[in-house]
Amino acid sequence: MNICVFLSAADLDERYTRPAREFAELLGKGGHTLVWGGSDVGLMKVVADGVQEAGGRLLGVSVEFLAAKAREGADEMIVARDLAERKRLLLEKADAVVIMVGGTGTLDEATEILELKKHGHTDKPVVLLNSAGFYDGLKTQFRRMEDEGFLPRALTDLVFFAEEPVGALAYLEESQGIG
Repeated sequence: MNICVFLSAADLDERYTRPAREFAELLGKGGHTLVWGGSDVGLMKVVADGVQEAGGRLLGVSVEFLAAKAREGADEMIVARDLAERKRLLLEKADAVVIMVGGTGTLDEATEILELKKHGHTDKPVVLLNSAGFYDGLKTQFRRMEDEGFLPRALTDLVFFAEEPVGALAYLEESQGIG
């Protein structure tokens, strides 16, 4: 399975790097391909390292203005013109999406895939990996959106909230009939 991971390129605390590394190892050992922003810094590097060390493939989609930070030695690296093209290519290449901790770029990518699902433009499974409770506030907001009628589909149809990496990958594999 090609699993797109949206996440930060920042250097982060162990409470975020540990679950990211654990998910990466599970992904690699499962023979899956990481589809990610192509960066070789911060949390993106942690995940790419973990997948590669565990035997998985790396498919990166960088963007022209960040190409200098692109990972050398990825199995495949695409360089997009801009962020919109990058996002489109990431989703196009993926069978499933995992949203890890991140900033505004990650939030933008997350809301885009959820909006596409909401309108029936994709049926790819989406997991929000809630490491160290990072997305507790967002989860509360999504539930409020659902409760107050802002979502035309059930929240559970749009996204699966996983507290641990093993649950995230198990959900994806089950949704694709693997395992």
